[in-house]
Amino acid sequence: MDWLQLHPLSLYQGAAFPFALLFNYLCTVDSFSTQSRYFFLLAGGHLLALAAMGSCAVLVFIPALCTVVLIHSLSPQEVHRCTFFFQMSWQTLCHLGLHYTDYYLQEPPSVRFCITLSSLMLLTQRVTSLSLDIHEGKVEAALSGIGIRSSLSVRLREALPYFSYLLFFPALLGGPLCSFKRFQARVQGSSSLCPRHSFWALSWRGLQILGLECLRAALRWVVSAGAGLRDCQQLECVYVMWSTASLFKLTYYSCWVLDDSLLQAAGFGSEFGGGPAEDAYVPDADIWTLETTHRISLFARKWNQSTARWLRRLIFQRGRAWPLLQTFAFSAWWHGLHPGQVFGFLCWAVMVEADYLIHTFANLFIRSWPMRLLYRTLTWAHTQLIIAYIMLAVEVRSLSCLWLLCNSYNSVFPMVYCILLFLLARRKHKFN
Repeated sequence: MDWLQLHPLSLYQGAAFPFALLFNYLCTVDSFSTQSRYFFLLAGGHLLALAAMGSCAVLVFIPALCTVVLIHSLSPQEVHRCTFFFQMSWQTLCHLGLHYTDYYLQEPPSVRFCITLSSLMLLTQRVTSLSLDIHEGKVEAALSGIGIRSSLSVRLREALPYFSYLLFFPALLGGPLCSFKRFQARVQGSSSLCPRHSFWALSWRGLQILGLECLRAALRWVVSAGAGLRDCQQLECVYVMWSTASLFKLTYYSCWVLDDSLLQAAGFGSEFGGGPAEDAYVPDADIWTLETTHRISLFARKWNQSTARWLRRLIFQRGRAWPLLQTFAFSAWWHGLHPGQVFGFLCWAVMVEADYLIHTFANLFIRSWPMRLLYRTLTWAHTQLIIAYIMLAVEVRSLSCLWLLCNSYNSVFPMVYCILLFLLARRKHKFN
């Protein structure tokens, strides 16, 4: 897939906009019942999946169906473990199909199959979030209270909210993770549509997307006119790495703002409801923080925020030994276990660990504000270059490109943090 061109997901997300606005408007109509709302979102998800994925959509429908069956069949104590392993096994098999095409056949995968994998990864988030909510008692599985002799219509009616949540079209192809409780409250509540407020909110997001696309087009022209990672020499490779990573970031920012706009148009955005902090709406893109922070650990928490929060709840808070390493290792697994992803996410884990120690010692010894200003400037530049290094490692698909990156001057930046981690860890051990 050519990431330097407009991602095809954006076309399908844009096509879903009128239907998102229509859903939000219909929620103001009294005759538009709760069951009709669930069905509208589910039908929209099926149609969008078929349009974007074609026959590959069955790879998303099957695990959604199996998840609802598992919720119906298992106790709350067992449901999370079984759904987690089933969903991750299914997703891994699909990723292995991509590996087979990429590395064995050495053919470019179809765009529809890549869209399917992207949607499947988002489905994994919703499946595990729902199963955790049931396991922790935050959501009561309505299906578990249905008798064995209940009619098929009763079973389907009780299963409809789960099917609708797993496949609802505003979040099928992208967007921040929405909890089941938030989804259910939105569908059962009144419309959040305020014409004037919604118009300005969506207009502002549209201007953001336009600005990001203009910057991306200009940077793409600069990158295409210059040398690549294979042709650069010495320090020139640092500029190539930074500019290429900036192009990737602008692409992600644009997609995230568009995804957020679609959820906003359907009424699932930040303007809807409050609720507990853990169920609050968290947009994926906090561009200002990402571009100004001098902390790699803060960048990790703010990059794709809803996914970072999901990983923290699913892995980090439940891990007993080396939770940070477990979280980044699982993230590499969830992303597909490409060699660059394994290297990039493990490198990121080490950089975050180093970041904690470096800034802890710096806060103890750097007192004057001129030195703090100098320290913040240098660590900001170093953070941005390390993130660019990690991003290129994660995005490259060939081992030759990964080797070129590791064998370039760019490896100096993470190596500095590795050395500081080793020295400061020894010093911390002596203090203890």
